[in-house]
Parts: sequence; structure tokens; C-alpha cells
Amino acid sequence: MSDISARPVDARRPAPRRRSLFALYAVLLVCAAPLVAAALVYFLDWRPDGAGTNYGSLVDPQRPVPPAEQLQLTDLDGSAFDLRSLTGKWVMVSADSGDCGDECAKKLFIMRQTHASTGKNVGRIERVWLILDDEPVPTIVIRAYEGAHMVRANAEQVARFLALPDGTRPSAQALKQHIWLIDPRNNQMLRFPENPDPLRLRDDIGKLLHASRIG
Repeated sequence: MSDISARPVDARRPAPRRRSLFALYAVLLVCAAPLVAAALVYFLDWRPDGAGTNYGSLVDPQRPVPPAEQLQLTDLDGSAFDLRSLTGKWVMVSADSGDCGDECAKKLFIMRQTHASTGKNVGRIERVWLILDDEPVPTIVIRAYEGAHMVRANAEQVARFLALPDGTRPSAQALKQHIWLIDPRNNQMLRFPENPDPLRLRDDIGKLLHASRIG
């Protein structure tokens, strides 16, 4: 019987191939990518262009709604109204003259449509129109924007409350150019640009409603 170990090795037989590590490295890279991305965002404050931004200007620091004696408001029927009574709701605010020209009506329209477009969240939002003078409010405006709180206010007191983002007091004209948003904890939070884009304004509010556990 011949000795098997003495048989010559076939030189043509290929040597065993080492298993490629490419697949292992690929798996490790996929697993590590989210951690690396999170670290970049956190430590370098890096964001893709346009990501994580809001349309309205953040009011920083937040400005609390003044007590009733510092922001004296009355309904159209003369009854006192306290803006803090809306605690727990998101509140869109505009300010303008009682005769409510085109720009005033446009703001009220945007507020009404934004409110209506929130669907099941409609009960989480209130609308307030601060009337800065004694001009009579047209009946057609009252009917068109029914559901909004229409209250007369002292323009000087409103200017102190609705300060610009840098803390300066807005002019009488600037008061009439913006829509503000008050959060459910009674802090002025956002100021939207003059002639706001309704879709972008709605997106801001929609994101807040989605993310918020209050209001």
C-alpha cells in the first residue's frame, strides 16, 4: 500500500484565497455613518443649506405677555379682555387701524386661512386683532373674520410689548406690518415678515403644532 503522504503536491492547485474584508468594512462604515454625522452637527454646528431653519424671526429673549393692567384691551362691545386668558393656546396676533385697509385685511385673511388649514389642530390656535385706534370696524370685516378676537388696544402699550427682535420699539407703521405668534406659555415667540408668504407661515406653525406637547 503506497504512502499517501509521499504523493507529490500538485503545483497547479491554487492556494486558498484569503477572505476579503471589504464586506466587513462596508458594514462598519454604514453603522458608523449616523454617529459621525451626529457628531459633525453637534460639534461643528453644521447643517445642510436650508435645513433646520424657520421662516419667522425668533424673538430672543422671549417676551412674556404683559398683565392686563399693562396691556389694556377691550372687546368691541367695551368689555375688558385679558390676552393672558388665552394661555395654553398658540395665538396669532396682528395690529392695525380699525378701518382695516387692504394690508390689514390681508393679514386677517392669512391668519384665518392658516387657522382653518390646521385641520384637527384648529382648536389649538387663536387669532387676535389688536385695533390701535377708535376708528369703527366695518361690518363686512367683522363678518368675514368671525372667530378672531377683535380688541381695541393702546398703541403705546402694544409697541412696548411687540418689540422688534433686537429689542427696539417698532414704529407705528412697523406695528401694522407683521404677524406675531405667542406660544401656549404666554411668550411672544415669532415675528413673521412684512407681506408674509402664507405657505411658509403655515409651515412654521404646522411644525410647532407637530412638535409641541403643549397647546
